[in-house]
Amino acid sequence: MQYTVAVVPGDGIGKEVVPEAQRVLERAGARWGFGLDWKEVAWECEYYTRTGRMMPEDGLDRLREHDAIFLGAVGYPGVPDHVSLWGLLIPIRRTFQQYVNLRPIRLFRGIESPLRAAVPDDLDFVVVRENNEGEYSEIGGRVYRDTPQEAAVQEAVFTRRGVEGVQRYAYELARARRGRLVSATKSNGIVHTMPFWDQIFHELAADYPDVATEQYHIDALSAKFVLRPADLDVVVGSNLFGDILSDLGAAVAGSIGIAPSANLDPSRTYPSMFEPVHGSAPDIAGRGIANPIGQIWSGAMMLDHLGQPEAGSAMVAAIGRVLAETDLRTPDLGGTATTVQVTDAVLDAL
Repeated sequence: MQYTVAVVPGDGIGKEVVPEAQRVLERAGARWGFGLDWKEVAWECEYYTRTGRMMPEDGLDRLREHDAIFLGAVGYPGVPDHVSLWGLLIPIRRTFQQYVNLRPIRLFRGIESPLRAAVPDDLDFVVVRENNEGEYSEIGGRVYRDTPQEAAVQEAVFTRRGVEGVQRYAYELARARRGRLVSATKSNGIVHTMPFWDQIFHELAADYPDVATEQYHIDALSAKFVLRPADLDVVVGSNLFGDILSDLGAAVAGSIGIAPSANLDPSRTYPSMFEPVHGSAPDIAGRGIANPIGQIWSGAMMLDHLGQPEAGSAMVAAIGRVLAETDLRTPDLGGTATTVQVTDAVLDAL
């Protein structure tokens, strides 16, 4: 089996961690009998400074023919974040209907959580974030700029198709895991979109009598992430709530440097995209000390999606062995190891 993968190293440490994760993925392919045909594209903030675009006009058409997209990081000083995000990531997510953003949260043995009572293996849950609509819409604008009357309007857009799609995915995932699903809402203060979200959540519950459900206001759920994260199994939230909660979960699990994500088209009509959530980290770019685990774990999620779950699970297990059985740590985890040294250890464990 051969898979074609579009590779977008992007900016900053993306250029350092992507090649290391590719080494691990190549080893997994050799062991489990599949090949990866990498097609690298240099779409990044530097490309933007030269061309005024984050990708060429035919960029989406070029990506469409691949089985998956493997992304490093996007963003660099001098290019506003909304330019890099709306010029590359969001068009990919929306054109390819990647409406599920999947973010596993796990405390590995050997990693110290900032929560004193957190126990490895007990803290293991998944955030399912709606990825294409909600609070991150393009509808709105600003008027009377630079005057005392200046105003900014941003509309949140929730469709039944969008909400039901991501919630049904979360229900199915909870059914396949430990059977518990929590919904993030704020329907006591946001009077239209959040009651609509809650209504659909309760309607779908009738189709999943084997899944235990709870609903929390986002402020209370944020507290639960800190006070009782071991109670969580699957959490589903809107675009904004899911974004915030998943980063909080990564911090609870010890470091955002190890956190992966998948932007999924569950129908598999279009390629899905896999990326760590740590960003481009320009303050440490070029020093060879970036943590490669988030990128490697994102690669494991890519293998799961491509139909190689045994190889993907083995990669995650290899990460776990390195963290549990060695003292190799990059500086974000309090160590002095380099990006290459950590990757070499994961290869040995695999």
